[in-house]
Amino acid sequence: MGVFAAVGVLLPFPYYYWLWTNPQAWVNLCGKDKNPSKVMSHVSHFLKLLQFISLFSVSTLSWPPPLYFWPLFGFGQFLNFRVYQLLGESGTYYGVRFGKNIPWVTQFPFGVIQDPQYVGSILSLFACLSWTPFQYILLWTLGYVFMIYVESKEDPATRAKPIS
Repeated sequence: MGVFAAVGVLLPFPYYYWLWTNPQAWVNLCGKDKNPSKVMSHVSHFLKLLQFISLFSVSTLSWPPPLYFWPLFGFGQFLNFRVYQLLGESGTYYGVRFGKNIPWVTQFPFGVIQDPQYVGSILSLFACLSWTPFQYILLWTLGYVFMIYVESKEDPATRAKPIS
């Protein structure tokens, strides 16, 4: 396993863990004039780009993809877009941890699929197995499983207070 690719694949997860477990520190770091969810989304997109570059560095692309690619990738991305559509930026990017009031959502896929954004991401990753060595897909998936576990232990008392 290439060290650069492995580190790149795991890069966002310490950041997500730190944000989840230290939301007040992040809100304070962002300051009064910045939306902590928006700042998180910008950093997350940059880290996601580094993840993709890392994965691309060990991938062998070919066309056409195998038939299993289309349903896995299509449904995975549908779940991701649907979660973002229902929760918005603040709901997707830890707004509740940063002291925002995020309404509870029950529309599909919520209430049907537990952790639908992570499930969608994992399905999309597995769709790429014909191009990317399994160990990198597994490593990325384990990062998501770790965050599912971390986020399942949310204590409302540890949520951040908005800066006044």
